[in-house]
Amino acid sequence: MTELELAVDIAADADTVFRGVTDWTAQREWMLGTDVVPVFGNGVGQGARLEAWTGLGRLGFLDTMTVTEWDDRSRSVTVLHTGKVVRGGGKMSVQELGAGCSRFVWSEWLDLPLGVIGRMGWPVVRPVFRAGVQQSLRNFADLVESGRWEVPRRDTPTHPRSG
Repeated sequence: MTELELAVDIAADADTVFRGVTDWTAQREWMLGTDVVPVFGNGVGQGARLEAWTGLGRLGFLDTMTVTEWDDRSRSVTVLHTGKVVRGGGKMSVQELGAGCSRFVWSEWLDLPLGVIGRMGWPVVRPVFRAGVQQSLRNFADLVESGRWEVPRRDTPTHPRSG
């Protein structure tokens, strides 16, 4: 099993960042080469299931996942990867840093595919995989900071005053 943990600081409150993290279908907008769809439970809550296609066109693999923990209070989601290629666990969490800033932490605990070949190849693949995930996290931060998941303010009138 191999572990990877990456983080990005984002100029947005933790609730906004968590909304973005758990907007599964929007992952295609920021995660390099990955398209995620909820397949059970709308992807929300413990027991929900997701499918992620990672690759280019028809060349790639299906990553199936089950949500094993969902905690709105701590703003974290843990998944179990159950596919043929990707197996192990993953966690996405958002930490409030204060002053309208948050940290998004992406963690993976993966059983490498292909047995001995996978373990031998990991030192070569790891830097590329890490760079791809880090770029994806920067893409995500840019989307959040652009207002992609902001909730409209309710303190302004929705109808103009008459007369």
